[in-house]
Amino acid sequence: MKKILYIAAMLFLAACSNKPKDKKTELADLQKQQAEINSKITKLQTEVGGTDSTKSAEVSTVEVKPGHFTNYVQIQGKIDAQDNVTAYPQAPGTIIAINVRVGQHVSRGQVLAQLDNSVLKQQIAQAQAQVSLLNTLFQRQKNLWDQKIGTEVQFLQAQTNLQSAQKQVAALNEQSRLYRITSPISGTIDQMDLKLGQVAQPGTTGIRIVNADNLKVKADVPESYSASVGTGNNVKIVVPDANDSLVTKVTFAAKAIDPTSRSFAVEIKLPARKTLRPNMTAILKIADYSKSNAITVPIKAIQKSEDGDYVFVNNSGTAKRKTVKVGATYGGQSEIISGLNAGDQLITAGAEDIEDGDKIKVLNAAN
Repeated sequence: MKKILYIAAMLFLAACSNKPKDKKTELADLQKQQAEINSKITKLQTEVGGTDSTKSAEVSTVEVKPGHFTNYVQIQGKIDAQDNVTAYPQAPGTIIAINVRVGQHVSRGQVLAQLDNSVLKQQIAQAQAQVSLLNTLFQRQKNLWDQKIGTEVQFLQAQTNLQSAQKQVAALNEQSRLYRITSPISGTIDQMDLKLGQVAQPGTTGIRIVNADNLKVKADVPESYSASVGTGNNVKIVVPDANDSLVTKVTFAAKAIDPTSRSFAVEIKLPARKTLRPNMTAILKIADYSKSNAITVPIKAIQKSEDGDYVFVNNSGTAKRKTVKVGATYGGQSEIISGLNAGDQLITAGAEDIEDGDKIKVLNAAN
């Protein structure tokens, strides 16, 4: 029973302690708490060096200097041989001899394969026999005519018969050449799928010959560059698969625009190199614009707005906005046609986080 009375007394005292304070007391408590908080804020501000509103933005700058700038048109092309041809027979026939193999070097005019021309050979043999007979008759008739024996008509007839037979033999020999596959250039046999006994057809059965010592790069340039890309332009050629590159000039640029691709062809002759082969992919960087005294800036330093492009420069510790006119862009650099002057301290890193008139602190300044 005593325990119950004790618990009841404790509950009564707790209820009395939770009674709301009067307003004056409560206001005094809050003011005391506010004073303590303000004191702590002031102390922390002193430790960190002031409020954020007076802190300078940290940036990096680079001095604007005129220099050489070149813009390149980058396209993909392929390596081809200047002399890359396929030799075909000029008449249909069965292949009876193959005189070369793939990879073999051949000379211009060399017979690569022979087609069956046995019928023509018989006709040539008969024609040559006829020429021999007519030549004997002509010589006899000539001797008689020299002795003023016989008539001039007989002499001329013998002469005409001989000449006609000789022309026939020449025609048959020329026709016999149509049954041979000969090399039109000097080079290396690159492809040949012929077999003995195979029937060869003009324009379908042939042997490809490539002169790998005389190579070129072929590519198509978009129509939009027709005014700036032409014969004589400097060009960098990179052949990724050969791990090779060189600098040379465009040797040919077509005048006509292809109506389908809306492009024009360019060619660049290549020096003889063992690393280069026909049909390799080549990356062409053709110089279409160059200026020796150009002002260029990193692309990341240029900001864009509805009013145009602009940059920030360091004006005695303050960010100053300058409207610029941007020209060509290549290799991460943009040419500034107007709006910047040599010697300006261009803000690069941190430019996207500042506004015109902001206080800045330069952490890294490059000359």
